[in-house]
Amino acid sequence: MTRQPTQISAEQRLQALRPDETLSTPLYLQLARSLETAIHAGHWRAEEALPSERHLSEYLGLSRVTARKALEVLLEQGLVHRIQGSGTFITPRLEQPLSRLSSFSEMLRLKGFTPSSTWLEREISLPTHEEVLRLGLSPTEKVVRMKRLRKADGVVMAIEQSSLPARLLGDPATVGDSLYAHLDAIGRPVVRALQHVQAVNASAEEAALVGIRPGTAMLLMTRIGYLEDNTAIELTDTYCRNDYYDFVAELRR
Repeated sequence: MTRQPTQISAEQRLQALRPDETLSTPLYLQLARSLETAIHAGHWRAEEALPSERHLSEYLGLSRVTARKALEVLLEQGLVHRIQGSGTFITPRLEQPLSRLSSFSEMLRLKGFTPSSTWLEREISLPTHEEVLRLGLSPTEKVVRMKRLRKADGVVMAIEQSSLPARLLGDPATVGDSLYAHLDAIGRPVVRALQHVQAVNASAEEAALVGIRPGTAMLLMTRIGYLEDNTAIELTDTYCRNDYYDFVAELRR
């Protein structure tokens, strides 16, 4: 999602896609692989439209069926998505390092994107059993629960559900796009966190919110954030579209 488009002409981009008819590999697979290579090389930027089936078939001398099947391969891989009446567009992907503690908003701004949120829920309530255990609360200590859609340049990337001790956060209506920026502002910055990532299947509700089919694989990122004195201040579950996210870890020996 951060790669800048390589500066080559539209004609050069198309020429590089031309299949070799002397090979035994089906033409649609050759075209799909060439498109995949071009996307990863940055020949098209995130949310840029790919050439249409008609354009591909006419320029490359292929059938419309071949061009359509090649684009369907990219759709299945999550590299592109279709917008009815507009065309096929490159799916943005967000690389998130697992070794760095940062908020969603901080991460997006570093990558050159504009973060935004659509609030779904903000409430103060008694804690659930999980919130009591993970945040170290008493059963009668109230928590703030916040649920929202997280977006990059207007594209829904994830569903975020956060729980925080009410005594540490205060009025949830005062929280803006960045929870971490708010916590910094009130003198309670998160200095470390434990994070767990697992694969889950989208429920009907989750699928509807992010625009995928029920049962589609998602990445669930669960984070517990701590203050300097080791007080747990944040329990956040983030359900990420797996076609938009890459989690990156640097390993050393």
